[in-house]
Amino acid sequence: MSCSISQAILPKADGVRVNGIAIPRDMIAREVQQHPAPTPSEGWKVAARALVVRELLLQEARRLGIAASPMQDGEGRHETEEEAAIRELVAQEVRTPEPDVDSCRRYYKHNQERFRSPDIYEAAHILFAAAKSDPTGYERARTAAAAAVAVLSEQPGRFAELAQAHSACPSGAQGGNLGQITAGQTTAEFEQALVALEAGSIIREPVATRYGFHIIRLDRKHVGRELPFELVADRIAEYLQESVQRRAMAQYIARVASVARIEGIELASAEALRVN
Repeated sequence: MSCSISQAILPKADGVRVNGIAIPRDMIAREVQQHPAPTPSEGWKVAARALVVRELLLQEARRLGIAASPMQDGEGRHETEEEAAIRELVAQEVRTPEPDVDSCRRYYKHNQERFRSPDIYEAAHILFAAAKSDPTGYERARTAAAAAVAVLSEQPGRFAELAQAHSACPSGAQGGNLGQITAGQTTAEFEQALVALEAGSIIREPVATRYGFHIIRLDRKHVGRELPFELVADRIAEYLQESVQRRAMAQYIARVASVARIEGIELASAEALRVN
């Protein structure tokens, strides 16, 4: 005899309740879709916690007599009464200071690696396509790539010729030229090999990726520059403000939850709490 996921996971008696108010199983089932999780059980727990937090805030808004005034966004979508009540509760009860210039400068000073333009690489490659699902073809491609590296070690000027003759990448028609590349635009293996090259050099061994074997040439490297504080100040202020708001919101929810009677599930730690 089979049973639903909700029946298998949630308490069989009173289920999930907040100060005596039940959160229906079918409501949790719908909420699960908004919370991807590794397992169905974990998805149910996350969804139930989200609805518990929502119910906590709605009850608090009613207790404080907050009148909801639904708003409309730029695309014509309207808030529900409940969404408006929670928003106005948060605006009234959760106050967060605006980050000042000194705070932003301190963050900038301690995280300068985040505020620099990316390194730019001008590179070319020759791709010998191969798939591991085809062992014979894979080894054939490996051998051909190694042979091409041997040729280029003696005659580097033939790179474009070999790219046009052998590369399975469309760039082969342009002698293997890939133009300008920045971090994240290639596979991790390709990028790691590219970063290790010196400008004007060709890799000594083919690089294996999910596409096959690559012979890489780095023509030029333009080192990224540190961005001035003035250029990123607004971005830092926005980040710090959001960070403070998240912590303040989690602490507020934890405080409200501490005087509530919650049955059927345990809330996460204050740092993990959030509103959906």
